Amino acid sequence: MIRISNVKLPPGFSDADIRLALKKERIPSAAKWEISRLSLDARKKDRIHYLCTLETGWPGDSDFLRQSRSPNLAVSSNPSYCFPPRGERPLDFRPVIVGAGPAGLFAARILAEAGYQPLVIERGAPVEERAEDVGKFWKNGRLDPDSNVQFGEGGAGTFSDGKLMTQIRDKEGRIRQMLSWFVEAGADPSILYWSKPHIGTDTLKTVVRNLREKILSLGGEIRFHCRLEEILTNRDGRICGIRVMQSGKDASGQVHEKEEILETSVLLLCPGHSARDTFRMLERLHVPLESKAFAVGLRIEHPQKDIDLAQYGRKSAPDLPVADYKLTGTAPDGRGVFSFCMCPGGQVVNASSEYGCLAVNGMSCTARDGRNANAALVVSVSPSDYPGDSPLAGISFQQKLEKLAWEAGEGHIPVQLLGDFRQNTVSRILGDVEPDLCGSWRFANLGTILPSPVRDGLLAALPAFGQKIHGFDRPDAVFSGVESRTSSPVRILRDEHFESALKGLFPCGEGAGYAGGITSAAVDGMKTAEEIIRRYRLPDAAES
Repeated sequence: MIRISNVKLPPGFSDADIRLALKKERIPSAAKWEISRLSLDARKKDRIHYLCTLETGWPGDSDFLRQSRSPNLAVSSNPSYCFPPRGERPLDFRPVIVGAGPAGLFAARILAEAGYQPLVIERGAPVEERAEDVGKFWKNGRLDPDSNVQFGEGGAGTFSDGKLMTQIRDKEGRIRQMLSWFVEAGADPSILYWSKPHIGTDTLKTVVRNLREKILSLGGEIRFHCRLEEILTNRDGRICGIRVMQSGKDASGQVHEKEEILETSVLLLCPGHSARDTFRMLERLHVPLESKAFAVGLRIEHPQKDIDLAQYGRKSAPDLPVADYKLTGTAPDGRGVFSFCMCPGGQVVNASSEYGCLAVNGMSCTARDGRNANAALVVSVSPSDYPGDSPLAGISFQQKLEKLAWEAGEGHIPVQLLGDFRQNTVSRILGDVEPDLCGSWRFANLGTILPSPVRDGLLAALPAFGQKIHGFDRPDAVFSGVESRTSSPVRILRDEHFESALKGLFPCGEGAGYAGGITSAAVDGMKTAEEIIRRYRLPDAAES
């Protein structure tokens, strides 16, 4: 196969445009091709184009490549994913995975595909039921602490934009394999090559359900409404099981809980970064933890047509994707200030998971056809900002902000116009920007929620952001808060083989402190599952 780089294509390109590009490289017209990477170059508004990499092959292509002098041609080098060889240690019980977010689901997929019949437990609901619970919460404000935007099948990413961008390197083909499984489950095939792939929350609900069905078909098991209460150890200090609380409803609709012990010697712990009770349980067990840096701030909304105009030079661009942005800056005290989880054509959502606390996030559907663009504007915080020196001090820091947000909005999403945020005063009336929020809202002074370094960092960065994107710092842009769940404030320490000092415990994913999004969490889950395969042979029940 031959890789063809630096192929420029016009907006709204067709197969004919690709054939013309192949012809310029003297590729035979009968050669089959596929796009392996596609990005948009909009730096010059009068010359917006796609930059494409193609893969092609035909009999004799290797001879053609040796004779060609084109700098754009090279041997294709896409790595193929391979399962590791099985280990020899005995595995008396099947592996147990805690959490059905990206890390847990893809760890389960790897282990199920390899024949290990994993058991996944998830404190929340299956995605169909979870979507109903979330919709009810946004409508009436009644929170289910185990089934919400943070907890449930698919993890927090299910109610987001479904972004799949990542900075991690992948020489083993894991990302390609993960994306292929997403496509198999119903995602658009463009995620295989688009430089900024996303699935969208509406499609993710179907994709997550299909991922579950595939795991089940391969011999895995998933238990919902099953909450981890305690990790059990034997006399040697190794994991021998877990105590869980299984919830269910009887014929009359009454909820009942049943305690159960699940035996296992291999526990893949894939919590979301909102699983605060789990972190506290680990601290009681003296599992090594450390506090880590993350970022907090506010969500900001602008009309999507204004972002399109700023990025493309036109308000309507039907032949181009909905415009996005990425902004970075530095506060006067040296902290990083940046946009995070930008959602083109999306909504701001109430992403709370605890009574008396309020957090927001962003969400987009596949089409990204909402009226507003939104993004988090956040400022870096570190353990030196947290109260005390506990490894869970970052959680206390988060909770304080979320409680202040809940109080400021009296249980509703607190909202403030950018101009009033600058003046440190409560907004009284909207401008031309109409917020697009899932969940009730009311005006409040967001400046009273944020620590002064965060508020000062945002105020300092806004003029520079307004220079980069015209109108970004308009006075009637809408802020909402608080954005506090950007990443985990805790890391569960593990060694180079993915194992905690508590033997048999394998922490992985975003909540454990080893990922920062859907893709990196899924890949970390895959790597952890591979370590289990390398170490252990199949359970006796699976081999028989």
